[in-house]
Amino acid sequence: MSLDTLPDVPVSPPRLRVLAGAPAPASIHAWPVFSAETPRHTGETQADAPLPALGADQLTEDCARLRSVGFRGKAGSLERIGLDAAPPRWLFGAATGSPADWRAAGAAVLRAAEEHDRQAHEAGLDTVDEVSLLLPATLDEDEITALAIGVSLGAHRFTVTGRERPPRPTDVTFVLPAQTPEDTVAATASVVDRAAALSSATALARDLANAPSNVKNPEWLARTAVAAGAAYPDLTVAVRDEQWLTDHGFGGVLAVGGGSASPPRLIELSWRPEVPVHGPHLVLVGKGITFDTGGVSLKPADGMHLMRTDMAGGAAVIAALIGIAALRLPVRVTGLVPSAENHVSGSAYRPGDVVTHFGGRTSEIVNTDAEGRLVLADGLAYAVERLDPTILVDVATLTGAMKISLGLRTGGLFSSDDALADAVTAAGDKVGESWWRMPLLADHAEDVRGDWADVRQGPPGPGGVMAALFLREFTAGLPWVHLDIAGPARADRSYAEVNPGATGFAARTLIELVAGRIPS
Repeated sequence: MSLDTLPDVPVSPPRLRVLAGAPAPASIHAWPVFSAETPRHTGETQADAPLPALGADQLTEDCARLRSVGFRGKAGSLERIGLDAAPPRWLFGAATGSPADWRAAGAAVLRAAEEHDRQAHEAGLDTVDEVSLLLPATLDEDEITALAIGVSLGAHRFTVTGRERPPRPTDVTFVLPAQTPEDTVAATASVVDRAAALSSATALARDLANAPSNVKNPEWLARTAVAAGAAYPDLTVAVRDEQWLTDHGFGGVLAVGGGSASPPRLIELSWRPEVPVHGPHLVLVGKGITFDTGGVSLKPADGMHLMRTDMAGGAAVIAALIGIAALRLPVRVTGLVPSAENHVSGSAYRPGDVVTHFGGRTSEIVNTDAEGRLVLADGLAYAVERLDPTILVDVATLTGAMKISLGLRTGGLFSSDDALADAVTAAGDKVGESWWRMPLLADHAEDVRGDWADVRQGPPGPGGVMAALFLREFTAGLPWVHLDIAGPARADRSYAEVNPGATGFAARTLIELVAGRIPS
C-alpha cells in the first residue's frame, strides 16, 4: 500500500500572500493585541487600517471592553468582536510580540478558523476559505517569520479517515497598512515566502514520520524521497538497494535490517547548486528506522506504536534537502538516510554479534535496541570516505536519556566544534527550534572501546553521552554535530505550532544552518 491510496491524505499548509490596504471582505479578519507591558507594540491594534464596517473607534472600544473583562493579549488567546459580523472578526493575543508569541498566535488563529469552518459545515452554513491577518507595520523579519510558521503549521495534521474532510481555510493574507511603502511590502512578501518553504519542509517531515507502519518501510521511504525530489533539477536522489549495501560493506544497516522481510535501503540526496560555489560541503545523516521493535532486545508493548516515527531524523534530512532545493541555497549539501526496519525473526542480529561497518571498523553488539547508532555509523563512515565533506551533521531519535535530560521540547546537541555548535543553536533559535549543548565527557571516551571489537555499541553510562561518543568514532576528526531529537520529535498534545504526533523537529534548523550560519 502507498500513502497515495490511503482514504485521507495529509493536507498541505495554507497558501500565504502579502498585501497593503483593505483585506478581502469575505475573509475572516483578525487583529493582534499585545500585552500592556510591551514597549515596541503598546497600543498597536492595526486601528490605522480598520474594516469598512468596523471603524477605528469601534475597534478601540472593543479592545478596551475585552481588557476590562480580563483579555490581556496572552499569546494564543482569541476573542470575537463585532458579534454580528460574518465572517467573524477576531482579536488574537500576541503577548510581548516575541517570535515564540507570534508562532503561538498564528497557530491559534488557524486552529480557530478551521474549527469555525467545521462548525459552519456541520450546520449547513457558509464556510470561509481565507483568513486575513491585519498587522502593524513595525514587525521585523523574525516576527513575520514566526507568525508565518505558526499560521502554516498550527492546523497541519496527519489523519487517516474514511469520512469526508470538512472544508478548511486554504489561504492566509498578511495585510499591512495601506500607506506601507512598496519596497516594504515586497520585503515582507519575501520573508513570508521563505517562511512558507521552512514550514513546508516541517510539514513534509511530519507526514513522513506520521505515516502508518503498515504503509511505511525502507522501500516506501526511498520512493517517497525520489518523488519529492523530482521537482528540483539540481537535486538528485539515488537509492541504494540491499545488494549494493552488501557489496559496499554497510554492515550496520544490514545487521539492523536483517530481521525484517522489508530489505534496507540507503537514500542519498545530493544538492549541487546550478552556479558553482566554492565553500563548505555539508553532509547530513538521518536515522531512517521505519519501525523499531527493539529487535531481540524487545521493547515493551506500551508505546511501541510510536516507533513508526523512529525515522524522524531521516525525515528531517529528506525534508531539509527539499527545502534547501526549494530555496535554491548556494551551498553544496548531501543528505544520507540509512533506512531499515528493526524486527525480530530467526535472521535478526543478536547481542554478542560483531558488526563490520563501512570502512572496516567493527562494533560489539550489546543491545539490539540501540540500532540507530549502527546505521548512523555506516552513514558517517561512508560520508568521510566517499563524499569529501567539510562538516558532518547527524540527526536521530537516538536515546531515551535525552527525553529524561531535556524533556520533550528541546533537542540534545553534541559537537566536537564550538563554532559549529553555536551555529546550529543560533539557527534553531531563528526558526523556533530549541537546542541544548550536552558534553562529550572525556571520562567516558574509553568506555566505547570494545573488548573484542573496535568499539562497543552500548556501554553502561549516561545514555545520550555514550551514543554521541560512539558516533564520534566514525567522524575522522571532522567538524561534527550530533542532534538527538528523541524528545521533541514527537508531541502528545498541541502547543504553539505543534500538534500531536510527529513534529518535524530539526528540519527548519538544518535549512537555516545552510542558509547562512555555517561557520567559516
